[in-house]
Amino acid sequence: MTNRPIRLAVRGVLLQGDRLLLVNAWPGGVSDLWCAPGGGVEKGQSLPDNLAREIMEECGLSVTVGAPCLVNEFHNPSDGFHQVEIFFRCQLTSALPPAWTDPEGVVTKRRFFSRDEVQRLHLKPDSLRHIPWSDAIAYDALELLTK
Repeated sequence: MTNRPIRLAVRGVLLQGDRLLLVNAWPGGVSDLWCAPGGGVEKGQSLPDNLAREIMEECGLSVTVGAPCLVNEFHNPSDGFHQVEIFFRCQLTSALPPAWTDPEGVVTKRRFFSRDEVQRLHLKPDSLRHIPWSDAIAYDALELLTK
């Protein structure tokens, strides 16, 4: 295991009506795992600015970033990877473009899911099954990386 620094990431909890925006961020579709849009934080930018940039890159959407609602962390003990993610509630300020390609090629699918559909998805973190539809703030303790 290498001594890698902890990676900080931001993610958006974005509801349109009662539907949650999720992305599949596995190039080549190697996994059916869905997650909230977002990504790594760049130094010198606020967390909300980083998140707005990531959602634009991954989904082609403009958003306003609100309050944090979840802190999640996961790791992969075999290679020392450890990521802390801060999830923020977001509001759309633009419509979902019909066709969009992530310039980085990471996000392969983006879609709004109903609450019932979210319950049946291969999804991480598990808190995304309830946090978007509540006023709660949560912390998910260190969990193993999932693909």
